[in-house]
Amino acid sequence: MVVEQYPIRVLIVDDHLMVRHGLVDFIDVFDDLELVGQAANGEEAIRLCQTLQPDIVLMDLVMPVMDGITATKKIIQQFPKVRVIALTTFQDDQLVKEALEAGATSFLHKNISVYELGDAIRKAFKGQPALSPEATRSLIGTMTKGYLFEVSFTPREREVLGYMVAGYSNPKIASELSLSLPTVKTHVSNILSKLGVSSRTEAVALALKHKLIS
Repeated sequence: MVVEQYPIRVLIVDDHLMVRHGLVDFIDVFDDLELVGQAANGEEAIRLCQTLQPDIVLMDLVMPVMDGITATKKIIQQFPKVRVIALTTFQDDQLVKEALEAGATSFLHKNISVYELGDAIRKAFKGQPALSPEATRSLIGTMTKGYLFEVSFTPREREVLGYMVAGYSNPKIASELSLSLPTVKTHVSNILSKLGVSSRTEAVALALKHKLIS
């Protein structure tokens, strides 16, 4: 699937040169993706976001100088239109949660295929989250340990949550429900607050875990 606006501009951030080379080869496979730069740490990534204005940042999380979680938080604050996809080889439940809380749209393990990565980049460009199976298990495990789940949604919030689970962006939800975009954003914010999470990816994981949407 090719997005309407392309190429999607991608910045790679990883302290390992061979990993960066491998990701470059992945990006080169697709005509609708364009590599605009590479960084070896979080500080470089922030500087390059300023000068290169990427659409997507593929962000390693464990790096010297500035780690990926700190860099993600700063990039989202300074460049709110940029989407960050966290990429890691580490299986750490807390790392998943911290990356999503920092503002990462997606969390993937580096063992994904080239086509899975391409699809995740396109989804992130549209604001749609993607999680690797390992990350999903980690996230659900972290969020539900010792946690008695109880939540009450309004009918409209439940409807909006259903579209979130289906991967719809806020503008698309607004179109489907004939609502204004600010109204949808308010519903999404209320849903996140009631679930006690800070990202729509976490909200979707909880909705699936506890079967909140029939």
